[in-house]
Amino acid sequence: MQELVKIIRNEPFTDSLVIAEGTGNQHESIQRRIRNYEKELFTFGKVGFEIRPMVSGQEMKVYLLNEQQATFLITLLKNTKIVVSFKLELVRQFYQMRQYLMEHQSSHWQATRLESKFSRRVETDEIKKFVAYAKSQGSQHAEKYYLTFSKLVNRMIGIEAGGRDKATAGQLNTLILMEHIIGEVIQDGIKQELFYKKIYQICKIRIEQFREIAYLTAVS
Repeated sequence: MQELVKIIRNEPFTDSLVIAEGTGNQHESIQRRIRNYEKELFTFGKVGFEIRPMVSGQEMKVYLLNEQQATFLITLLKNTKIVVSFKLELVRQFYQMRQYLMEHQSSHWQATRLESKFSRRVETDEIKKFVAYAKSQGSQHAEKYYLTFSKLVNRMIGIEAGGRDKATAGQLNTLILMEHIIGEVIQDGIKQELFYKKIYQICKIRIEQFREIAYLTAVS
């Protein structure tokens, strides 16, 4: 399901358009309910809004709702199958976002993120050596390996490009270990004068093996 909750000023919010689309209602109908119950909604805080462009070139007003406001609003909707399914997912995502905010405000996560940044710089230095090594062996696109190695570890731990600030402490720790493995394989491969493509393949195999071991350890 799509992302229903986002962070605004360090707080989780959803909006009237998300609720309308998720429950199969017209946006105008949801907006009208918000206006009709504005007094009740304001007991949970000010109801903000955004002006967003439409495909037609016009603009529309989209209300921003915190967890309490959104929870109250969806209780006003008829419990059809699609509405119940949406309520369940909205509650789940609000809970996940609160957990995310709690973790990312902790000193443990902040220290782990700082360590991961240092690890990334060390890995980048090793990849720089690898790129130069690949070029010396005739690679015409060696610079792409910076992105290739990033995609490899990001995919293995399940985060998107540029998503390290959203990763959990557990994911960051796994990322640090994977980047350390890559650095060691690159060093050993260059010392052994292996073909650059062979070095990358060894990195990929070692990372896949590490992920499998980590998974088996977690479920045992």
